[in-house]
Parts: sequence; C-alpha cells; structure tokens
Amino acid sequence: MQKNPSLSDYFQLHFIVLIWGFTAILGKLLEPLDSSAVVLFRTLLAVLGMGVVLLVRRQSVRVAPGDRWRLLATGGVIALHWVAFFLAARVANVSVCLAGMATSSLWASVLEPLILRRRVRTVEVILGAVVLAGLYMIFRFEFDKGAGLALAVFSAMLSSLFTIINSRFAQRLDAYVISFYEMAGASMGAFLLWLGIRAADSAQGSLVAQYVPDSLGQWGWLLVLSMVCTVYAYTVGVKLLRKFSPYMAILTVNLEPVYGILLAVLIFGNSERMTAGFYVGTVVILVAVLAYPMLNHRLNRPVTIESAEVIKGNS
Repeated sequence: MQKNPSLSDYFQLHFIVLIWGFTAILGKLLEPLDSSAVVLFRTLLAVLGMGVVLLVRRQSVRVAPGDRWRLLATGGVIALHWVAFFLAARVANVSVCLAGMATSSLWASVLEPLILRRRVRTVEVILGAVVLAGLYMIFRFEFDKGAGLALAVFSAMLSSLFTIINSRFAQRLDAYVISFYEMAGASMGAFLLWLGIRAADSAQGSLVAQYVPDSLGQWGWLLVLSMVCTVYAYTVGVKLLRKFSPYMAILTVNLEPVYGILLAVLIFGNSERMTAGFYVGTVVILVAVLAYPMLNHRLNRPVTIESAEVIKGNS
C-alpha cells in the first residue's frame, strides 16, 4: 500500500528531477560518443556501483525467477528509452528533447489504465489533449527539429511505461534490488543496440561515430551520469514510488524541462535559445502538467492508484 508522502519526499522527488534534467546536458557534453555507447557504459558502471552498494549493505539479490526476467526485460525498455533520449538531444537540442519528454503525463494517462486496470479519468484525457496542443505549437515553430522531437516523445512513452511497471515492483521488492536487475537488463539491451548501430555504421565503409570513451573527460562525465544520475537518482526514484502514484511521479518528472532548459541555456548559451513559439508551446504543456493536482483535488479524486489493494509488481 502506498503511504502519504511527506514534505521531505516531495523535496527528494524534485531534487532527482533536477538531476534528470541534467542528463540531457551530459549527453551533449559526451559528444561525439555515440548514444548507444553512452547508455552502454552508463549502465555497466551503474551495475558495478549497485553491486558495491548491495555488498556494503550485505543484501541478497535473490528474487523469484519470474520477477528476475521481468526486471531484466524492463531494463531493456530503459536502455531503449535512454538511447532515444540522448539521440533526441543531439538530433535537435537539449531544449527540444526535454520539451518532448514533458509528454510523459499524456502517455501515463493512456498506459496506466491499461496496465493497472483502472478507469480512465476525464481530467487526464482533457489535459492530455492540451499537451498535444502544446506539442503542435513546438513542432510548428521548430519544424526543422521534428525528428528530434519525435524521438523525445517516443522516449517519453517508454519512460512512462517503465515507471508504471516499476510502481508494481516497488510495492514488494527492495529498490536496490530492482535497480540492480534493471541496470543489468539495461546494459544487456544497450550492448545489443551498440552492436547493431556499430555494425550498421561499419557497413557504410567507416565508423562515423565514436563507440568507446577515449579521454579522461568522457570517463569523468560517464561516472557522474552513472553514479549520481543513475545509481543515486534511480534508486531514490524507485523508493519514492512507495509514496507516490505513477501518475503523480510522472507529473512531477514533467518539471524536468523547466530545470533542464534553464541549465542548458546557462551552459550552452545561444545554441539553446529557441523561437517564442517553442517557449509558448512548452508553457502550454507545463500548465497542463501543473494544473492536474489542483483539478484532481477540486474533483475530490486523490492521486492514488485505484487498484492499490492488489499486490503490485519502476523513469
């Protein structure tokens, strides 16, 4: 059963969202390392980090065979999500990538009723339509960045999917164990993507991208990405799913563009400055996201999973 979140829980949730807003910037800083390589080495380092944490805690990683395979498969979804995420930041830029990720609440309103078998809420459908309107405005004014936006929206869908799945695991499995198996699954999935993308690149006659880190700077950024943005933030995020519903967690994660775009402008300057239409569209999306808790309260519908009494088995 989910518990009522405290003020400290809300602070932690926003802090890890700030960290996640920085990950797209790290992806840009790691260029020209290929997106699949970024995810591969990120997850390999994260598995090692989680292994050390589990050893220090003297914690068993034993789970039922069925759960083990589900956790590993969920890790594969996470790998695809991260590759699409970093690729979106490079095909377009950090700001467009993060704006596309703000659609995760729209995907949550569609996927959560299907997976958790709860009824569709009218307010979620209406706000989802508003999010689509904001997306249209961004696409209209940033047409040349349409491919990056599409990749970001696809990444947002995968993010919502594994967050909802993890909300079930988080009710009965330890967050560190969940993170260990899912990072292991993500490293396997990333390795397959890395092999496929590298083979396709080689088939063209030469390797265009970089597939292995070759400098101390790249290894340093990968350590930050794996230890801070993955081991720490991901584990805390899974723990918080004991306190927040998937929709509320995804809703807060939609503040990632606010934090990330501000950081991107500060770090990258003019390359991240967009048209007025982009910012209007982003504001439309964020207004829809932030309006949900107030509308939900006025309709006397607490932000909880309606099927919380079911033992559940996650952005």
